[in-house]
Amino acid sequence: MTELENARLEALLETVQKPARYIGGEMNAVVKDWEKVKARFAFCFPDTYEIAMSHLGMKILYHLINEREDALCERVCMPGADMADGMRKENVPLFGLESRHSLLEFDIVGFTLQYEMSFTNILEMLDLGRIPVYGKDRTEEMPIIVAGGPCAFNPEPLAPFIDAFMIGDGEEVMHELIDVIRDGRAAKKSRLDILRALAGVEGVYVPCLYEATYNEDGTLASFGPIDPAAPAVVKKRVVKDLTAASYPDNIPVPYTEIVHDRMVLEIMRGCTRGCRFCQAGMLYRPVRERSMDRLLELADALQKSTGYEEMSLSSLSSGDFTCLPQLIASLMERYKEKRVSVSLPSMRIDNIVKQSLEETQQVKKSGLTLAPEAGTQRLRDVINKGVTEEDLIRAVSDAFECGWSSVKLYFMMGLPTETDEDLQGIGMLAKKVVWAYYRLPKEQRSKNGLKVTCSASVFVPKPFTPFQWAGQDTIEMVHEKQAALRQYLKTKCVNFNWHESYLSQLEAAVTRGDRRIGEVIYHAWKRGCRLDGWNEHFKYDEWMNAFQDCGLDIAFYAHREKPYDELLPWQFIDAGVSQEYLKRECEKAKRGEITRDCRKGCNGCGLHKWDVCDWVKNPPLKDTDETQAPLFD
Repeated sequence: MTELENARLEALLETVQKPARYIGGEMNAVVKDWEKVKARFAFCFPDTYEIAMSHLGMKILYHLINEREDALCERVCMPGADMADGMRKENVPLFGLESRHSLLEFDIVGFTLQYEMSFTNILEMLDLGRIPVYGKDRTEEMPIIVAGGPCAFNPEPLAPFIDAFMIGDGEEVMHELIDVIRDGRAAKKSRLDILRALAGVEGVYVPCLYEATYNEDGTLASFGPIDPAAPAVVKKRVVKDLTAASYPDNIPVPYTEIVHDRMVLEIMRGCTRGCRFCQAGMLYRPVRERSMDRLLELADALQKSTGYEEMSLSSLSSGDFTCLPQLIASLMERYKEKRVSVSLPSMRIDNIVKQSLEETQQVKKSGLTLAPEAGTQRLRDVINKGVTEEDLIRAVSDAFECGWSSVKLYFMMGLPTETDEDLQGIGMLAKKVVWAYYRLPKEQRSKNGLKVTCSASVFVPKPFTPFQWAGQDTIEMVHEKQAALRQYLKTKCVNFNWHESYLSQLEAAVTRGDRRIGEVIYHAWKRGCRLDGWNEHFKYDEWMNAFQDCGLDIAFYAHREKPYDELLPWQFIDAGVSQEYLKRECEKAKRGEITRDCRKGCNGCGLHKWDVCDWVKNPPLKDTDETQAPLFD
């Protein structure tokens, strides 16, 4: 950034909301000498600073890259609407928080893909950074644009804009990607040759080296490489040893309030439960745990370096961590005098232990969040949730006895096979939770009174789940169900929150989209769509106009049930979990049959061929009460 641009930026900061988003200089931020490194990486989060600084993945990779002597990593966040407009008006480019170098000056610009409705923000950030949004329009000296994260498992909607995708865990592939680009630039290789070299890195997908064709009915006819450097199948990367993997022992501490303003310990990665709607549970297999010793070492370092008074134990299902009671007890003993609280944000209903509830609330009593997901046992079996009504009532009863008075219950509407009886079941569960509270003697109830919040999101069929072939409810169907739920949840002490159906429809269309959705994203962005995840900025009508501009029907992507033999846009990616296993699970869902936890016996999801899953290497005895599908495809 030039001196003039910097002066304009300083003046602009005096006119926008939340200027602390853009100033950098936080404690523990890493500022390196720009001229002494050989690879400069801009880590771009396509949402505002408050969201970005709450994201654990960014903290891990920021630390990992900055550990290298030959590389630096700087953070770049999506500006608020007022700041973005001001930057265009004042001709100020998007920049890294650490040094204020413009995006165009970096060697690599990387985006994390956490949510489909942030995709227009990626185009906005590239444009603000003076980088052409289409990969084909970039010149030789411009940065290589890369992306990773859960949404990269269907990279096709962003294929026109991203040069290379990293599929799977990022800790190892990130180093290899940086090495290839650093060495390619040093050898003065062409942009295309660097991309070809990246295609040779396991877990990297380079979309310009592939081609898609379509049938007359709009379905995908073929997809494959058009360059010998590109593999036909891209295999996700898996970090096998989580204890040895890089993890930050210090993190930047914001000057302003963020969504999750606390230190985070990732205690394990992956999940063995097999919920059929859950993409993360499929993508992040196998389960890997960090050792107790390493977690305590990291906890000490993070508390000392940040001064935070809250610590969150992060995973997809924290209650499944092997040594959870011992870990909580050790942390509470260590930090009780410092008044550091410990929270468990991802507890399942069936493994909440009263002792753990009591331990974690010695310092601070936070709200309790539980996810029954469905209102009846029939539907919970369909989605393989593996919890019962008795589990829920026991969990909330224990919590109420420990002094809780605020409970959040998460449900989904529009799940496959859902009926009105399942919606009524949500109302009945809420009432039973209230009854569990009022069964307590008055002297044991909280002085704050009871508050039960029921949230119902709209089911979105996701790639690499057993429900990836399912159609989403139409907007009209969702509105009818929301109206019914409002009636069923008219109960004392119960509040009802629901998700915007229009946003969920777009999420479904994008998450299951092919390359043609990239053109829709571009047209939506050109029509002013950005920050779509924020209600005040969401422009549904402009998105519908963008679909019309491209001659595409949103119902084809969001509401259509797909046959098993249809070629899926993401099918060239090997996520470990096989398509055959997902089909078996889909059929079991239709029959209302459950699949056991992987820790109780291997279910043959496909990971056996990678030699990465302990439950395959040493499978426990088979359950005798469950009909076994073939173990391996």
